[in-house]
Amino acid sequence: MESTPTLLLVLDLIGVFFFAVSGNLLAARKDIDITGGLVLGLLAGLGGGIIRDVLLGVTPLALSEPIYLVPPFLAAAAVYLLGSLVHRVRLFIVVFDAAGLGLFCTFGTVRALNHGMPIVSALLLGVTTAVGGGLLRDVVANEIPAVFNGSDLYVIPATTGAALTALAVGTGLWGPAASILIPTFVFAFRMLAWRMQWRVPAPMRGWTVRGIDVRRRREDSVFGRPGRGDDDDEGGGGDGGAPGSRR
Repeated sequence: MESTPTLLLVLDLIGVFFFAVSGNLLAARKDIDITGGLVLGLLAGLGGGIIRDVLLGVTPLALSEPIYLVPPFLAAAAVYLLGSLVHRVRLFIVVFDAAGLGLFCTFGTVRALNHGMPIVSALLLGVTTAVGGGLLRDVVANEIPAVFNGSDLYVIPATTGAALTALAVGTGLWGPAASILIPTFVFAFRMLAWRMQWRVPAPMRGWTVRGIDVRRRREDSVFGRPGRGDDDDEGGGGDGGAPGSRR
């Protein structure tokens, strides 16, 4: 597989940074101190890759390459120093999460293919890399994970990116251009789906509580339906982390 190892490393580290920023912003929004923000950043930035590498049966990059610990610390410092200038925290959490999603579904798939995984397994590991860290971040922060909030598409953009990556590798089109274009497409897909509220059908029809339940999930999750609350979200979570309380 032809690719530039240095470029892959740089973009992978950028993905770690993006996810780590989302974790630190979520911590700030919930009034969690900088230590807790660093923990959420580490979980978001490194969790998916660790899960992937454990499933591959190799030493996780976060442990074998100490440079992977740098982006989460930089993200914690950046949010601590610049966070007071951000007035739309909820929107920025979604933006950085989507950016990390695009990068991780791509390079998670490439890493799995490099270790000889069949296409289907590589796709699953690519998606796991993309959503695993965010899932850990949200569960630890007592937030409804973006994977489960039921308000928009999350796994589908990641799966699309993983599939496009596998296709590019299989057809010999994988290279620096594809390694940038595919994550960009996934980011745009995810953000458009979030803004337009594209979503898959509910698992069952006819439940009288469905409308109430879906509405509650949207209000409670930071990844829920975008609205005017995005514009006046100041980021302070004095209510213990109920994002919907500022709508």
